[in-house]
Amino acid sequence: MSPTLMLSSCLALWISCCAVTLAEDSFLTRAQNLMKATPLIDGHNDLPWQLRKHFNNQLNNTDLNNLTTTHTNIPKIRKGQIGAQFWAAYVPCDTQYKDAVRQTLEQIDVIHRMCSEYPETFQFATSSKDIEEAFKLNKVASLIGVEGGHSIDSSLGTLRMMYYLGARYMTLTHSCNTPWADNWLVDTGEDPPENNGLSAFGEKLIAEMNRLGMLIDLAHVPVKVMNQVLDISKAPVIFSHSSAYSICPHKRNVPDDVLDRVNKTGGIVMVNFYNDYVTCSKTANLSDVADHFDHIKKVGGAGIIGFGGDYDGVTRVPEGLEDVSKYPNLVAELLRRGWTDEEVKAALGNNLLRVMREVEKVSDTMSATSPDDSPIPYDDVKNPCRTSYGYTVSGAVRSLSTLTLLLVTTFQAVMTSTD
Repeated sequence: MSPTLMLSSCLALWISCCAVTLAEDSFLTRAQNLMKATPLIDGHNDLPWQLRKHFNNQLNNTDLNNLTTTHTNIPKIRKGQIGAQFWAAYVPCDTQYKDAVRQTLEQIDVIHRMCSEYPETFQFATSSKDIEEAFKLNKVASLIGVEGGHSIDSSLGTLRMMYYLGARYMTLTHSCNTPWADNWLVDTGEDPPENNGLSAFGEKLIAEMNRLGMLIDLAHVPVKVMNQVLDISKAPVIFSHSSAYSICPHKRNVPDDVLDRVNKTGGIVMVNFYNDYVTCSKTANLSDVADHFDHIKKVGGAGIIGFGGDYDGVTRVPEGLEDVSKYPNLVAELLRRGWTDEEVKAALGNNLLRVMREVEKVSDTMSATSPDDSPIPYDDVKNPCRTSYGYTVSGAVRSLSTLTLLLVTTFQAVMTSTD
């Protein structure tokens, strides 16, 4: 090859590479601009659990600007252009029947303190309006999601108290059955069903969450519970961190028939980035995650999709999505695949804002409804760590008093007849 021809070939290759780079840069620039206009609302981040694991929730001993062992810190959040975050108030299943309520309250506390100690970055939020106001101030709207129904110890009163402290969703189960709902491991055969999906008390809990205006999160539940809740809830539901079963047939993911029902009931599925749920293997990449977005859009429409990365709650994340700073790259990939600006804005945050507004509207229509104060049947929760106060007064003691009165009356009648 002559020097002139070689130079011409190299120049053509350079021009081609530059064109590809410019095209990719244009998608990223477009993604970043969309994220400046519409808040990216992520459905699930477990940084609070990492704070417990590594620092026992002692925020005085750490700096969220300089964390290096987590997927999440303040510089990464800023680079990732996160507009709002549901922080998970999570405690493990082995706290059930022990100290789950206390530990969950401590996780709620640490989320509040994150907002107080870093007010230039985080703004506590409990409503759709709060999210929009925080976004205008260039702050990360910080919401609380309780991850796992075991956290309320089968108490509607405890559910209400967590709502009043700011919790705006509860995942009905984690990876264990509660006394009122079965968990996703039932579908794998690893756990036996105990409640035929959702018990009668579980149905009461769904109604109370509707009344409060608390998002019902169906991540971590079996398909039967998904359908039961979709049947009875007056408000749309969320999957805060789940992906598409047809792409990766893992029981934590959502099957197509349920995606269709989520669409018809106005809910949202927020895509999880955990490799095991993305490719059903130990490895995955950003494109694999985008495949889940494409599939959910194909089955249920762009109106049911959101982001639910599950950062700091999983051990493996896809190549290209190594931490929360990488969100713009995924948005750019959706644009490269032909998603319109409106579809991207829907997935970024408009879908979740719509769901929250509808949940709030349902709550408003139920404002005249009294709080449900029905206790769960004692036999459903009886264990060595639980006392029976209240149940004894209304049950055994009252029955004993009636029996005593009957015996006294009978004795008096016998004595009278003897006389």
